[in-house]
Amino acid sequence: MEILYIPVGVPTFDLEFAKKQFNKSIELLKTLDRDIIVPDEILLGVGSLAQYISDKKPSLAIVQNVTFANGAYMTEALRRLDCPVLLWTLRDPVTNGGRLKLNSLTGAFSAANVLRAFGRPFEYVLGDPDEEEVKRAIAATLKAVRLIDSVRRLNILQIGHTPQGFGFGRALDMEMATTFGANLVSIEARELIAMAKGYTDAEVEPYLESARGSIRGLDRLPQNNVKDFARLYKAYAEYAATNNIGALSTRCWPDFFVDFGTPVCAVLALMNDRGVASACEADTYGALSMYMAQQLTSVPAFFGDPVAINERANTLTFWHCGTGACSLARTDEGACAGVHCNRKIGPTLEFGVKGCDRVTVFRIGKDSEGKFRFFIATGSAPDVPQQYYGTSMVVKTDKNVTCLVKNAVKAGWEPHFAVAMGDISRELKTVADMLGIEVF
Repeated sequence: MEILYIPVGVPTFDLEFAKKQFNKSIELLKTLDRDIIVPDEILLGVGSLAQYISDKKPSLAIVQNVTFANGAYMTEALRRLDCPVLLWTLRDPVTNGGRLKLNSLTGAFSAANVLRAFGRPFEYVLGDPDEEEVKRAIAATLKAVRLIDSVRRLNILQIGHTPQGFGFGRALDMEMATTFGANLVSIEARELIAMAKGYTDAEVEPYLESARGSIRGLDRLPQNNVKDFARLYKAYAEYAATNNIGALSTRCWPDFFVDFGTPVCAVLALMNDRGVASACEADTYGALSMYMAQQLTSVPAFFGDPVAINERANTLTFWHCGTGACSLARTDEGACAGVHCNRKIGPTLEFGVKGCDRVTVFRIGKDSEGKFRFFIATGSAPDVPQQYYGTSMVVKTDKNVTCLVKNAVKAGWEPHFAVAMGDISRELKTVADMLGIEVF
């Protein structure tokens, strides 16, 4: 992935000061990504700009007005480059009657006017390279671009159909490709069930041993269910590895209870820990939400329903039947094997999610007209015990939880959310800007 730094200007301002800012800017950018492409000097003419970018195909262009540059510079860049832009303005030192050193801000207005005329998405940052806010803004933009690039190379697997009344999670291959660039692979649940049934006890033993290292109490469950769970685990893991699957959603009930006799819950927990974002109830956009959260935090995301609020504590509890990644379990309890709260068949996972200073609740959803939108809410996760059978996570929201829930319900949001272990709100908003998606 190519990131391109494009510093532009004219020679009629304070070039000595401009070159100092240029060098400091390169120093900052190289600390964020040592592979960022930079020129040897400030591009002081449209011709120099054209020559510099002639053979480049970046995923992001960081255009900086080192001094003033008129709209022709941005016009030339947009004619040749098809990528999002981060527009960067440097500060002009305030003087009492002294010379205007850079006039970078006027250049930014000229550049932004052209960007809007072209209809190109762009981010904007104002400040000098030694400012912490500037560093955070550029870092967030780089992460967002890397995430978009990662999603465009993603194979996301949809296993079976959503249950009756859960159609909100069903994805279409063309929508997935045109909006996010991801490749949607669809198979039936019976295909993986058939694979699982074909394995011998000896063939699944390595997977069972691996699971015992993550899940406590497997040996307390009926061994036919434990062995069948290992068969499913091998089937999902090998299909994902063979087909380069980075995220998946799967039908779970009633098929795996009725046709196979063992739930898929614990399999999804382990797949999440293997780095394959995995959602149940065939919620493919839930799985994509989990994948994006995982890519930004390098930690599996929790997937659950919002089930209970505590107004006094300003908390919202997310819960599901038992698919949370084992690595998310509170260390004092660990990830324990249990049985499904309704079907009474195991293994599922039983635990409360460990605390985290900052978390982000995230969902890729659709509005009433079928347009994509992002739900983003921030907060913290107190370290509290499991609240219900299955896996649960408590989030103390930054905003008033009652208002947040009421507004989300009134806005018609889907009932599944990913909870990321970290504050990734800035990066997600940037992704939304670049993809032209509304943020709630």
